[in-house]
Amino acid sequence: MMNAHTDYESNRSIQIGISACVIGEKVRFDSGSKTSKFVTKELAPFFEFISVCPEVGVGMTVPRPTIRLVSNEERIALVETKDQSIDHTEKMTHYSQHKVEELTQAELCGYIVCAKSPTCGMERVKVYTKAGASNEGVGLYTDVLMKKMPWLPVEEDGRLNDPVLKENFISRIFSLKDFYDCLGDAPTSGKIVAFHSRYKLTLMAHDPMSYKALGQLVARVADYDNQEFYQLYRLKFMQALTNRASRKNNANVLMHIQGYFKKSLSAQERQELRAVIDEYRQGLLPLLSPLTLIRHYLTLYPDAYLQSQKFLAPHPQELRLRYSL
Repeated sequence: MMNAHTDYESNRSIQIGISACVIGEKVRFDSGSKTSKFVTKELAPFFEFISVCPEVGVGMTVPRPTIRLVSNEERIALVETKDQSIDHTEKMTHYSQHKVEELTQAELCGYIVCAKSPTCGMERVKVYTKAGASNEGVGLYTDVLMKKMPWLPVEEDGRLNDPVLKENFISRIFSLKDFYDCLGDAPTSGKIVAFHSRYKLTLMAHDPMSYKALGQLVARVADYDNQEFYQLYRLKFMQALTNRASRKNNANVLMHIQGYFKKSLSAQERQELRAVIDEYRQGLLPLLSPLTLIRHYLTLYPDAYLQSQKFLAPHPQELRLRYSL
């Protein structure tokens, strides 16, 4: 049984894809990097990074001419900015498909991409037309990545400065790793039911509708082939976690947890817990406050179901991701 106070030491084998420039490799067009201190200082102790630079991967030099996405009636192309007759689209598409296929063989649990890059950007990448530029594109490499691995948590380096987006992304990474560890090389319906049970409160916080839908799906697990269900559940589960847990949903889950202590807590303790939850709901306290009190009560009044719930500890406390939520 996974405990709310899980030791994450073993999770250092978690493999994360990353744009090479974000991890400090000097592979950009100007021979520079785009080093993320959050990645190199705070995430590095927990993850094993697999760095990829699509431009270098297709043989472009460092330094190199700048490139951009251009659109005509037929397609979006990757060309050099100053000489659009030099077209890198075909070789970049081929490389992306080959590289992503290679990554699907690894137990990849997340991917951090370089924002606004014509190869690696996840969203709002500039696409040029004769009429001007729009910010509606996706980098060619990342587009292939997200289509071939739609369950994979993908986030841009710049968006990781937002505490809510950051916490959501890291939570998804650890959840996917937990899924792989739980299911192992031989997924069975029993393993999936056990995994789902530990994430019930997490799903309630992220997306109540998906919580109900996934519960109904798990109830029909016997109707599916094990491998088929494995792939379907993984996709639906990870898509549900993409929805960021709102303060309202978190507060509802906290009140749900309080119900498990109904017979254990004194009137004063119940009042104290409710007050802390209400102050969190109002935005006066961070999520860490009611969770800390709940963990304290769990040491006094153990409950096997609650102690198994990943909602209480979705990632290592050392990352301090719930301090400002």
